[in-house]
Amino acid sequence: MASVSAARYGKDNVRLYKVHRDEKTGVQTVNETTVCVLLEGEIETSYTKADNSVIVATDSIKNTVYLLAKQNPVTPPELFGSILAAHFPARYAHIHAAHVKIITHRWTRMTVDGKPHPHSFYRDGTETRNVEVTFRRNVGFAIKSGIQGLTVLKSTGSAFHGFVRDEYTTLGETWDRILSTDVDASWDWKLLKTLEDVKAIIPKFDAAWESAREITMSTFATDYSASVQATMYLMSEQILAAVPLVEYVTYSLPNKHYFEIDMQWHKGLKNTGKDAEVYAPQSGPNGLIKCIVSRQSSKPKL
Repeated sequence: MASVSAARYGKDNVRLYKVHRDEKTGVQTVNETTVCVLLEGEIETSYTKADNSVIVATDSIKNTVYLLAKQNPVTPPELFGSILAAHFPARYAHIHAAHVKIITHRWTRMTVDGKPHPHSFYRDGTETRNVEVTFRRNVGFAIKSGIQGLTVLKSTGSAFHGFVRDEYTTLGETWDRILSTDVDASWDWKLLKTLEDVKAIIPKFDAAWESAREITMSTFATDYSASVQATMYLMSEQILAAVPLVEYVTYSLPNKHYFEIDMQWHKGLKNTGKDAEVYAPQSGPNGLIKCIVSRQSSKPKL
């Protein structure tokens, strides 16, 4: 006999924009996010018995996102995600858990005539600040913060040699190469029992994001990289040291290849090794390297 082993449902791609207007200074601050809310609980009969009486309509979930955004701060996203996640089990007895994902899109204030403009912004890249919050009744808040879509490149300061060589190997060793990746990094906070516990560390969320972003870029730039693996581990170590309330750091880094173009065929033109100046950026295939670095001996799965 068949049974529902696991189920969750909700509203995805809820686009949310909020503006804060400082009446004294005339300065406006904007925040734009994409929100997903998924619910778990005693909802099996909606699948097995066509019983809609246990379904909180996904349109109601969308309305709740907007209403709570009006009534509460939306920054830092870890706080707003926790407020959202806590709402549903508190409001509906048969809902036991809520999963909230918030993607924050970049709006950077313009500088005009050497001064920050009070109400004009530009999007300076596809990088996003991501937060995932799961709240379970009688358990608490599991919060994951992260950076995604931060594209970085350095034109030297990376090597790759000493790897396994056998009958399947064609790749040559190199002591100087271009290194580029799209950063997907996240860090898991220790379990927080109550919403008051979340509110007690509000300043730490922005500080952790700033530290993780700075550590990622500075380590990428300054480490003479023996491999993507070695560099991402250094990044993870430093984030754990900088943010004591974080238990795990996760990186997923594609190795975006740039290949030298051999031009010897054209009048002996040199464009390899130390003479390489023109490269062909590759869209694929690419390397993909992942790791989770933790304080504990326990090893979460990738």
